[in-house]
Amino acid sequence: MNVDQLMSKPVCSVEPETTLAEATTVMGERHVGSALILEGDTLVGILTERDVVRAMSTAFDAPMRPVIEWMTKRPTTTGPETPVKEALRIMVDGGFRHLPIVQDDQVVGIVSMRDIARALAD
Repeated sequence: MNVDQLMSKPVCSVEPETTLAEATTVMGERHVGSALILEGDTLVGILTERDVVRAMSTAFDAPMRPVIEWMTKRPTTTGPETPVKEALRIMVDGGFRHLPIVQDDQVVGIVSMRDIARALAD
């Protein structure tokens, strides 16, 4: 099984100048733990729940500041044909729970640790 069979699409995304408050609202509305940061169609970062906690614990005005200050820049990505177990290994080795799926320099989806756990449990 490959990640293209598990990935979520369309992805939750915001622009780099979106405020942390706006981005977390979007994430909450979509019931997701991350948002991809896109400049046009180009992936420039990812904002995760961990980034939000770090931001809120270090700056009282974090909610009004842009996500570009808190996002993880140049996140690790993989292609849609990546086997699920290989994607899991990438996430475990990298210490993260969300993996953007990119094909021909375009984001086509995202897979989470939860998606993979659910697939492996089935």
